[in-house]
Order: sequence, then C-alpha cells, then structure tokens
Amino acid sequence: MRPEVTNKNLHLLLPGKIVAAVEHDVANSGKSPLDALRAFYGSQTYAQLENEETKLWHYGPVALYEEFREKN
Repeated sequence: MRPEVTNKNLHLLLPGKIVAAVEHDVANSGKSPLDALRAFYGSQTYAQLENEETKLWHYGPVALYEEFREKN
C-alpha cells in the first residue's frame, strides 16, 4: 500500500522538485543559484507548492519553473 501524500509528509517530496525548478531558473535567468533559490522560496509558487491541496506537487520541474516565471 502506498502512503497517502498529506500536508504532514509533503515536505519529503519537495526538495528535489525545488532544486530542479531552481536549476532551470539559474540557466534561463543568469541569477546565482542562491538568488534563484531565495526567489523561489519567497514566491507564490512555493506557497502553493507547500500546500498539498493545490496538487502543485504533481508538477515536474519544467512545469514548476514555468508556473514560477508566470507568477513572479
């Protein structure tokens, strides 16, 4: 049986997705990795990503990056 993704365990899925989306931002914007990471963590996209109900955690890195670029 697969464990259910909830707000209590969602944090386990996020680091890899965040790093991959930030790598796209660094490659496309010329920001430093630290600046890109800070921008992502301060974004509306991250606020939605950390809420399981939005299901944004289903997105892959490119889709997360595009979502981030559209809203920020």
